[in-house]
Amino acid sequence: MTPLRDCMPRWCLVLAGLALSAAAAANDGGLYRDVEDYRLRHESQIVAELAALASVRSVASDRAGLAAAADLLVTRLRERGFEATQWSVPGAAPLVFGTLNGSEAKRTVVFYAHYDGQPVTPSQWSSDPFVPNLHSALPATPANQVNWKSAQPVLDREWRLFGRAVADDKASIVAFLAAFDALKAAGRKPSVNVKVVWEGEEEAGSAHLAQFLRDHQAQLASDLWLIGDGPVHQSGRAMLYFGARGVLGLRLTVYGPIKALHDGHYGNWVPNPAALAAQLIAQMRASDGTILIPGVSEGVRALTPEERSAIAQLPSVDDSLKREFGIGAAEGHEGLALSLMRPALNVRGLRSGQVGDASANAIPTDAEISIDFRLVPDQTPQRVRTAVERFLSSAGWTLVADAPDEAARLAHPRLLRVEWESGYPALRSSMSSGAARAVISSETRAARGPVALVPMIGASVPLYLFAEIFHQPVIGLPIVNYDDNQHAANENLRLGNLWDGIQTYAFMLADLDW
Repeated sequence: MTPLRDCMPRWCLVLAGLALSAAAAANDGGLYRDVEDYRLRHESQIVAELAALASVRSVASDRAGLAAAADLLVTRLRERGFEATQWSVPGAAPLVFGTLNGSEAKRTVVFYAHYDGQPVTPSQWSSDPFVPNLHSALPATPANQVNWKSAQPVLDREWRLFGRAVADDKASIVAFLAAFDALKAAGRKPSVNVKVVWEGEEEAGSAHLAQFLRDHQAQLASDLWLIGDGPVHQSGRAMLYFGARGVLGLRLTVYGPIKALHDGHYGNWVPNPAALAAQLIAQMRASDGTILIPGVSEGVRALTPEERSAIAQLPSVDDSLKREFGIGAAEGHEGLALSLMRPALNVRGLRSGQVGDASANAIPTDAEISIDFRLVPDQTPQRVRTAVERFLSSAGWTLVADAPDEAARLAHPRLLRVEWESGYPALRSSMSSGAARAVISSETRAARGPVALVPMIGASVPLYLFAEIFHQPVIGLPIVNYDDNQHAANENLRLGNLWDGIQTYAFMLADLDW
C-alpha cells in the first residue's frame, strides 16, 4: 500500500479510511448489536411491512395506486412520531415529506427514496407481481415458497422476496423505518436532524422533482442528502456512490421506399433502410463502445486521483460477471468500473422488416434505432444534442421532426427523423468532504468491514438536482442485491441485503458526526 505520507492531500483520506476499516468496525459502541437484536426479534414483522407496501400498485399508470402508497407512507411516518405530509404538483404523484422534531443535533440529513415502481407485464412473472411472496431458492417456484409468518424464529439471509418494487425502491424505505424502530427500542436518539423525501415518479423520469424541490427549498434545508436507491457492488460488498451518470434518449427513423419491394428486383438500387441504420450505428459507436461523434465527449471532466484510487480498491468482478452473463469478452479492456466512468452510446433496440418465419425477401420501408446516451461530467444534454445533429447533417442526412411527405422524400435521398427525449446531466461529487468522510466512517462500522466507494454509478439518477438546488453533498446509499431483476420480471430482494440495509440506515441515523 502507498504510504499515507506520500498520498495527495485529497485522496489520502480515502486510503486512510480503507486502512482503518477494521478498527472502525470493531468500535461500533454497541449500536450494531442493538440493531441486530431488534431485527432478530422482528424479522417476520419487517418482511410483512415491506410486503404490504409492495402490494400497493404504485406504478405510473395507476394514479390511485400512487396515491394509496403515499397515504400509507404518511401513516407509517406519523406512527413513528414524524410530522408528515404530502406535497402536490398538478399532474404529479404526491411527494411524501417527513421531519422529526425535537433533536438538538447540529447537522440535518435528508433521506431520499422513491416509492413508485416500473410497469409490469404480468405474463412474464412467475406469480402476481403485486402479491409479494418469499422463496428459499432461485428460481421462484411453488415448491420453494416460504410463509414468512410461520418461519420462526429467524429467516434465512438467502431467501428472496419477489414482487414489483420490493428492491427498487421500497426496500430502502422499509429499512429506514425498521432502523428507526430499532433505535427507539434501544433508547437511542438520532445523531442528526432527520428529514425524509419519498418521491412517487422517479421511474417515470422525475418530471416534477425540480419543482417540488424549488417550491419547498426552505423546508428541505440540510447539510447532506442520502439517496436510497440502487444495488450494492456486484461482489456483495456494501457500497457508497458519490454520483451518477446523466441520460439522454434518442429515436432515429431511417426512411426507404414507401412500400416493401422485392429485393431481387430492386436490391442494390433502392436504398435499404436496415443496412443504412446499421452503417449509421457503426459511424457513431466503435466496437469498444467509444463514441465516434465529434464533440460529444469533448470537455469531459477527468477522474481525480482520489476517484482513481477508490476505483483501484474495488473488488474485481469482471470474470464472474462474464460467466453469469454468458459473454466471452467485454467490449473494452479497462474493466467494468472504469468503463462506467466514460460516456456511453447504448443501442436500446433496432427494428426493420421481419425475421424468422415472418421474414420476406423484401427491402423494408424504414428502420428505427432507439438510443440512450449515458452522460458524465461535464457533458450537458443540449451540447450532446447539438453535436449529434451536426454530425448527422455533415454525414449527408436531412433531419426532420415528423414523418416526411412525398415532396420531402423526392427532394432528399437520405431522410432521418430525429426525436429527442428529455434528459439530465451527470453528477460526481466530492469523496473527501466532511460529510463524505463521516458517511464512509459510519458505513464502515455498519458493514463491519471495507466499503466499496464508487465515484459514479453507471445508471442514471437525477442527483444533479439536489446538488444544483441545495449546494450540499449528495451520497448514494444502496442496499439491495445486484441481481434483483430491477426493471424486469421477477424483481426480488435477498433478505440478507435488507438486514444489512437496516444496519446501514441505523448508523446513518444514529452514528453520523462531522
